[in-house]
Amino acid sequence: MAMRPGRTIRKIGRPYTRVSRRKPRKSYVVGVPYSRIHIFEMGNREKQFNTNLWLVSDRSAQIRDSSLESARVVSNKFLERKLGSENYFLKVLIYPHHVLREHSLATGAGADRFSSGMRKSFGKPSGLAAQIKKGQEIMLLKLDKKNLNMGRKALKRADLKLPTTCTIKVK
Repeated sequence: MAMRPGRTIRKIGRPYTRVSRRKPRKSYVVGVPYSRIHIFEMGNREKQFNTNLWLVSDRSAQIRDSSLESARVVSNKFLERKLGSENYFLKVLIYPHHVLREHSLATGAGADRFSSGMRKSFGKPSGLAAQIKKGQEIMLLKLDKKNLNMGRKALKRADLKLPTTCTIKVK
């Protein structure tokens, strides 16, 4: 099944939670899917670097695990190709905890008889997302001062994969 467009999950907030008093086990989200992002730290963990770059969100957003993974991959590949794996340390600082659910509608002839649309929809888990606030740090990149320009380019590439605009802060 293909992924739905990002506009369907753009709204940040607590989703409708089904509450069943007669059958409490029906109130839980069953079968949370696996996160697509598994590696959070890349590069050289032991070396001390003198410059830190942060990718900081400009507004509150909901980021799917697949876009986090693609941002991680594109920035890591760029840094590995340009600097080598010993000259940087990249860390993804957020984890996708929020369960995305979708209510699949029946299609075909006669579907209107047994499909009630989104009325009292609970939905099946379809993915995971990280909910971030304005000014929250998404990624941390440590490297030497001489490679600062390459670090900015790598985080800019990661920014293009995320559904919100971000700024790069240097310390």
